Amino acid sequence: MTSDAPFPPAHLSRSFADSVAAGPLVLDGGMSNQLRSAGHDLSDELWSARLLADSPEAITEAHLAYFEAGADVAITASYQATVEGFARRRVKRDKALELIGLSVELALDAATEAWRRGVDRPLYVAASVGPYGAMLADGSEYRGRYGLSVAELADFHRPRLEALAAVGPDVLALETIPDTVEAEALLGAVRDFDVPVWLSYSIAGDRTRAGQPLEEAFALAADSDQVIAVGVNCCTPEDVDNAVATAARVTGKPVVAYPNSGETWDAEARAWNGRATFAPEQVTGWRDAGARLIGGCCRVGPEGISGIRKVLAGA
Repeated sequence: MTSDAPFPPAHLSRSFADSVAAGPLVLDGGMSNQLRSAGHDLSDELWSARLLADSPEAITEAHLAYFEAGADVAITASYQATVEGFARRRVKRDKALELIGLSVELALDAATEAWRRGVDRPLYVAASVGPYGAMLADGSEYRGRYGLSVAELADFHRPRLEALAAVGPDVLALETIPDTVEAEALLGAVRDFDVPVWLSYSIAGDRTRAGQPLEEAFALAADSDQVIAVGVNCCTPEDVDNAVATAARVTGKPVVAYPNSGETWDAEARAWNGRATFAPEQVTGWRDAGARLIGGCCRVGPEGISGIRKVLAGA
């Protein structure tokens, strides 16, 4: 499913790096919660990625909902899409790589449809590259330390990176990374592709989920020209303030921040617990500390993204 309209319209064309520098840009929210709200069953181990094969139009509609709510950037439904994950559903390698690439096409389709409906601003597509632990579907993306070497992790990620980069996203989103070992692997692997990247860790307090200090984690990206932003996602909103300030200080780069709702994921029960603590008003502090890509992750829907846009526009 690809669009026949120009992408992007000529009068809206602007490089992603330039837009980030001029920011802030508004990111979208959680893909899974938007799909669930539309009635889709995500109990499969592939999570949202299952719909790349079974209901791709649902993914386009989810992206479109966020664009219309005020997002400038759509993050593709490839977080949990891997050759190994699809293989468990008896999807052959070539087809799996095709479906991974399709995730970018669907987000591009949504941007084109948003322009057709009158959204008159530059829109961008970030190709999601989730951690190795997401493929395991056992919650280990919130722990890291898989027992794999940098070289082994790079080999795991490279086929997906190639499939995503080939379709032409504006940026590769290396997201929810729990461990500096995996960050090192990804930063090495992306050098093979002429696409800018952002690096976003999953954290707890002032450390990565694997326990490394954030100063150490962010410093890995400080000297990479390919990395145009560094920061955090899928953490609690309360952890963002310190992380944004630390990322800006350590790297001197624009910061990316998109926490979850504040609820806690129970991997064994595959359910969210606790109460939501995210409020759009929090983002002004993140912006003032250096965040230039700001949005929401799990359990933050179009209403939350609309709130972020309104707060940033009025500040």
